[in-house]
Amino acid sequence: MAKVKISQVKSAIGRPERQKRTIQALGLGKISKSVEVELTPQIQGMINKVSHLVSVSEL
Repeated sequence: MAKVKISQVKSAIGRPERQKRTIQALGLGKISKSVEVELTPQIQGMINKVSHLVSVSEL
């Protein structure tokens, strides 16, 4: 599996609760915080749901 780096670029304030929980599940929560994760179908689905709040780069 490929590894990706996910960085939060926008705030989750004022967003639906479901998007806030997705951001937390990805290990994010503050702007500019980044995590490196394996790109699984589950992670890809989470990224798609909050794609307007995060940036993704392949490692």
